[in-house]
Amino acid sequence: MTLAVSCVRWLAGRRVIVDGVTVSVEPGQTLGLIGPNGSGKSSLIRLLAGLRAPASGEVALEGRSMAGFGRRELARRVAVVEQHSVTEANVTVLDVVRLGRTPHRSALSPWTGEDDRIVTEALVRVGLEDRRDQFWHTLSGGERQRVQLARALAQSPSFLILDEPTNHLDIQHQIDILRLVAELPLTTVVAIHDLNLAARFCDVVAVLSGGRLVASGPPASILTEDLIATVFGVRAHVSTSQHHSRLHIQFLM
Repeated sequence: MTLAVSCVRWLAGRRVIVDGVTVSVEPGQTLGLIGPNGSGKSSLIRLLAGLRAPASGEVALEGRSMAGFGRRELARRVAVVEQHSVTEANVTVLDVVRLGRTPHRSALSPWTGEDDRIVTEALVRVGLEDRRDQFWHTLSGGERQRVQLARALAQSPSFLILDEPTNHLDIQHQIDILRLVAELPLTTVVAIHDLNLAARFCDVVAVLSGGRLVASGPPASILTEDLIATVFGVRAHVSTSQHHSRLHIQFLM
Protein backbone atom coordinates (compact mmCIF):
# COMPACT_ATOMS: atom_id res chain seq x y z
CA MET A 1 0.00 0.00 0.00
CA THR A 2 1.87 2.99 -1.35
CA LEU A 3 1.26 6.70 -0.89
CA ALA A 4 2.74 8.81 -3.68
CA VAL A 5 2.70 12.25 -5.26
CA SER A 6 3.60 12.70 -8.92
CA CYS A 7 4.62 16.11 -10.29
CA VAL A 8 2.34 17.86 -7.81
CA ARG A 9 2.09 21.63 -7.83
CA TRP A 10 0.22 23.85 -5.36
CA LEU A 11 -0.12 27.61 -5.24
CA ALA A 12 -1.22 30.19 -2.68
CA GLY A 13 -2.61 32.93 -4.87
CA ARG A 14 0.06 33.34 -7.52
CA ARG A 15 2.87 32.10 -5.33
CA VAL A 16 4.08 28.56 -6.04
CA ILE A 17 4.48 26.69 -2.73
CA VAL A 18 4.96 23.12 -3.98
CA ASP A 19 6.58 22.92 -7.39
CA GLY A 20 6.57 19.65 -9.35
CA VAL A 21 7.36 17.27 -6.47
CA THR A 22 7.44 13.52 -7.06
CA VAL A 23 8.00 11.26 -4.06
CA SER A 24 6.52 8.08 -2.58
CA VAL A 25 6.61 6.03 0.59
CA GLU A 26 6.55 2.24 0.47
CA PRO A 27 4.49 -0.02 2.75
CA GLY A 28 5.74 -0.01 6.33
CA GLN A 29 8.28 2.75 5.77
CA THR A 30 8.62 6.07 7.58
CA LEU A 31 9.29 8.94 5.18
CA GLY A 32 10.67 12.14 6.68
CA LEU A 33 10.05 15.44 4.90
CA ILE A 34 12.83 17.86 5.76
CA GLY A 35 13.88 21.31 4.63
CA PRO A 36 14.29 24.90 5.80
CA ASN A 37 11.34 26.99 6.95
CA GLY A 38 9.18 27.87 3.96
CA SER A 39 10.41 24.91 1.91
CA GLY A 40 6.89 23.50 1.41
CA LYS A 41 6.89 20.66 3.97
CA SER A 42 3.55 21.46 5.61
CA SER A 43 1.88 22.17 2.27
CA LEU A 44 3.10 18.85 0.86
CA ILE A 45 1.84 17.13 4.03
CA ARG A 46 -1.63 18.55 3.40
CA LEU A 47 -1.56 17.36 -0.19
CA LEU A 48 -0.54 13.87 0.90
CA ALA A 49 -3.31 13.86 3.50
CA GLY A 50 -5.95 14.88 0.99
CA LEU A 51 -6.64 18.13 2.85
CA ARG A 52 -5.77 20.11 -0.27
CA ALA A 53 -6.09 19.34 -3.96
CA PRO A 54 -3.03 19.95 -6.16
CA ALA A 55 -3.21 22.54 -8.91
CA SER A 56 -1.60 19.93 -11.14
CA GLY A 57 -0.13 16.46 -10.80
CA GLU A 58 -1.60 13.61 -8.81
CA VAL A 59 -1.70 12.22 -5.29
CA ALA A 60 -2.22 8.46 -5.35
CA LEU A 61 -3.21 6.16 -2.51
CA GLU A 62 -2.86 2.41 -3.02
CA GLY A 63 -2.41 3.07 -6.74
CA ARG A 64 -5.66 5.06 -6.97
CA SER A 65 -6.01 8.81 -7.39
CA MET A 66 -6.89 10.40 -4.06
CA ALA A 67 -9.36 12.64 -5.90
CA GLY A 68 -11.59 9.56 -6.29
CA PHE A 69 -11.93 8.94 -2.53
CA GLY A 70 -14.84 10.23 -0.48
CA ARG A 71 -14.02 11.97 2.81
CA ARG A 72 -15.18 9.08 4.99
CA GLU A 73 -13.44 6.49 2.81
CA LEU A 74 -10.21 8.49 2.93
CA ALA A 75 -10.44 8.95 6.72
CA ARG A 76 -10.65 5.17 7.13
CA ARG A 77 -7.27 4.85 5.42
CA VAL A 78 -5.34 8.00 6.33
CA ALA A 79 -5.00 9.57 9.79
CA VAL A 80 -3.43 13.01 10.33
CA VAL A 81 -1.73 14.43 13.41
CA GLU A 82 -1.28 18.20 13.32
CA GLN A 83 1.54 20.18 15.00
CA HIS A 84 -0.64 20.98 18.00
CA SER A 85 -4.35 20.92 18.75
CA VAL A 86 -6.17 23.38 20.96
CA THR A 87 -9.65 23.00 22.41
CA GLU A 88 -11.56 25.04 24.94
CA ALA A 89 -14.04 22.22 25.50
CA ASN A 90 -14.00 20.43 28.85
CA VAL A 91 -13.17 17.04 27.34
CA THR A 92 -11.30 14.02 28.65
CA VAL A 93 -8.55 12.00 27.03
CA LEU A 94 -11.12 9.29 26.31
CA ASP A 95 -13.45 11.80 24.61
CA VAL A 96 -10.67 12.87 22.24
CA VAL A 97 -9.54 9.35 21.34
CA ARG A 98 -13.11 8.16 20.75
CA LEU A 99 -13.36 10.77 17.96
CA GLY A 100 -11.04 8.55 15.94
CA ARG A 101 -13.87 6.05 15.45
CA THR A 102 -16.05 8.63 13.64
CA PRO A 103 -15.17 7.52 10.07
CA HIS A 104 -16.23 3.96 10.89
CA ARG A 105 -19.65 4.80 12.34
CA SER A 106 -22.83 6.29 10.92
CA ALA A 107 -24.84 8.93 12.76
CA LEU A 108 -27.33 6.32 14.01
CA SER A 109 -25.01 3.40 14.69
CA PRO A 110 -24.52 2.48 18.37
CA TRP A 111 -21.12 2.43 20.05
CA THR A 112 -19.86 -1.16 20.10
CA GLY A 113 -17.53 -3.35 22.10
CA GLU A 114 -15.24 -3.38 19.06
CA ASP A 115 -15.04 0.42 19.22
CA ASP A 116 -14.14 0.18 22.92
CA ARG A 117 -11.44 -2.40 22.20
CA ILE A 118 -9.82 -0.28 19.46
CA VAL A 119 -9.86 2.88 21.58
CA THR A 120 -8.35 1.05 24.57
CA GLU A 121 -5.63 -0.48 22.38
CA ALA A 122 -4.78 2.99 21.03
CA LEU A 123 -4.47 4.39 24.56
CA VAL A 124 -2.31 1.47 25.66
CA ARG A 125 -0.09 1.89 22.59
CA VAL A 126 0.72 5.51 23.53
CA GLY A 127 1.02 4.75 27.24
CA LEU A 128 -1.99 6.76 28.39
CA GLU A 129 -4.55 4.12 29.33
CA ASP A 130 -4.36 5.24 32.97
CA ARG A 131 -5.08 8.85 31.91
CA ARG A 132 -8.29 8.07 30.00
CA ASP A 133 -10.49 10.09 32.42
CA GLN A 134 -8.09 13.02 32.79
CA PHE A 135 -9.17 16.36 31.34
CA TRP A 136 -7.42 17.59 28.20
CA HIS A 137 -6.50 21.00 29.63
CA THR A 138 -4.50 19.38 32.45
CA LEU A 139 -2.12 17.55 30.10
CA SER A 140 1.43 18.57 29.16
CA GLY A 141 2.35 19.30 25.54
CA GLY A 142 3.94 15.87 25.12
CA GLU A 143 0.89 14.13 26.59
CA ARG A 144 -1.44 16.05 24.29
CA GLN A 145 0.56 14.91 21.28
CA ARG A 146 0.30 11.31 22.45
CA VAL A 147 -3.47 11.70 22.86
CA GLN A 148 -3.70 13.04 19.30
CA LEU A 149 -1.64 10.09 18.13
CA ALA A 150 -3.99 7.72 19.97
CA ARG A 151 -6.97 9.43 18.31
CA ALA A 152 -5.31 8.86 14.93
CA LEU A 153 -4.64 5.20 15.75
CA ALA A 154 -8.28 4.74 16.76
CA GLN A 155 -9.13 5.45 13.11
CA SER A 156 -7.48 2.08 12.30
CA PRO A 157 -5.59 3.68 9.39
CA SER A 158 -3.12 2.16 6.96
CA PHE A 159 -1.31 5.49 6.59
CA LEU A 160 -0.28 7.98 9.26
CA ILE A 161 0.69 11.56 8.39
CA LEU A 162 2.25 13.90 10.95
CA ASP A 163 3.05 17.59 10.54
CA GLU A 164 6.04 18.39 12.77
CA PRO A 165 4.63 16.43 15.73
CA THR A 166 7.64 17.26 17.92
CA ASN A 167 7.45 21.02 17.45
CA HIS A 168 7.60 22.89 20.80
CA LEU A 169 8.35 19.69 22.75
CA ASP A 170 11.45 19.12 24.87
CA ILE A 171 14.03 16.64 23.56
CA GLN A 172 12.84 13.70 25.70
CA HIS A 173 9.25 14.06 24.44
CA GLN A 174 10.53 14.45 20.86
CA ILE A 175 12.40 11.16 21.10
CA ASP A 176 9.48 9.42 22.83
CA ILE A 177 6.99 10.49 20.15
CA LEU A 178 9.23 9.59 17.20
CA ARG A 179 10.26 6.25 18.69
CA LEU A 180 6.60 5.41 19.20
CA VAL A 181 5.77 6.40 15.61
CA ALA A 182 8.69 4.42 14.17
CA GLU A 183 7.51 1.28 15.97
CA LEU A 184 3.97 1.44 14.58
CA PRO A 185 3.05 -1.12 11.88
CA LEU A 186 1.94 1.66 9.55
CA THR A 187 3.17 3.51 6.49
CA THR A 188 4.11 6.95 7.80
CA VAL A 189 5.00 10.40 6.50
CA VAL A 190 6.35 12.94 8.98
CA ALA A 191 7.43 16.54 8.41
CA ILE A 192 10.33 17.17 10.75
CA HIS A 193 12.85 19.99 11.15
CA ASP A 194 15.52 18.22 13.26
CA LEU A 195 17.98 16.47 10.93
CA ASN A 196 19.38 14.18 13.63
CA LEU A 197 15.92 12.95 14.58
CA ALA A 198 15.07 12.45 10.89
CA ALA A 199 18.27 10.43 10.39
CA ARG A 200 17.58 8.33 13.48
CA PHE A 201 13.91 7.51 13.03
CA CYS A 202 13.12 7.72 9.29
CA ASP A 203 13.75 4.96 6.75
CA VAL A 204 13.89 7.47 3.92
CA VAL A 205 13.95 11.26 3.71
CA ALA A 206 12.84 13.75 1.09
CA VAL A 207 14.65 17.09 1.14
CA LEU A 208 12.68 20.16 0.03
CA SER A 209 13.92 23.64 -0.76
CA GLY A 210 11.87 26.45 -2.26
CA GLY A 211 8.98 24.06 -2.85
CA ARG A 212 11.08 21.70 -4.97
CA LEU A 213 12.40 18.23 -4.23
CA VAL A 214 16.19 18.35 -3.90
CA ALA A 215 16.87 14.69 -3.10
CA SER A 216 15.23 11.60 -1.63
CA GLY A 217 16.46 8.27 -0.32
CA PRO A 218 17.94 6.67 2.82
CA PRO A 219 19.30 9.27 5.28
CA ALA A 220 22.82 7.82 5.09
CA SER A 221 22.89 8.48 1.35
CA ILE A 222 21.10 11.82 1.31
CA LEU A 223 22.21 13.80 4.36
CA THR A 224 25.71 14.64 3.25
CA GLU A 225 27.80 17.58 4.38
CA ASP A 226 27.52 19.14 0.92
CA LEU A 227 23.73 18.84 0.83
CA ILE A 228 23.36 20.32 4.32
CA ALA A 229 25.56 23.25 3.35
CA THR A 230 23.67 23.85 0.09
CA VAL A 231 20.10 23.46 1.40
CA PHE A 232 20.38 24.70 4.99
CA GLY A 233 23.30 27.09 4.62
CA VAL A 234 25.29 25.66 7.51
CA ARG A 235 28.52 23.68 7.81
CA ALA A 236 28.24 20.27 9.43
CA HIS A 237 30.26 17.17 10.21
CA VAL A 238 28.39 13.92 9.42
CA SER A 239 29.41 10.67 11.13
CA THR A 240 27.87 7.44 12.43
CA SER A 241 26.60 7.47 16.00
CA GLN A 242 28.17 4.96 18.38
CA HIS A 243 24.86 4.77 20.27
CA HIS A 244 22.29 3.91 17.58
CA SER A 245 24.36 3.27 14.39
CA ARG A 246 22.51 6.02 12.51
CA LEU A 247 23.89 9.28 11.19
CA HIS A 248 24.93 11.93 13.67
CA ILE A 249 25.14 15.48 12.41
CA GLN A 250 27.27 17.98 14.29
CA PHE A 251 26.76 21.58 13.21
CA LEU A 252 29.92 23.68 13.04
CA MET A 253 30.25 27.33 13.93
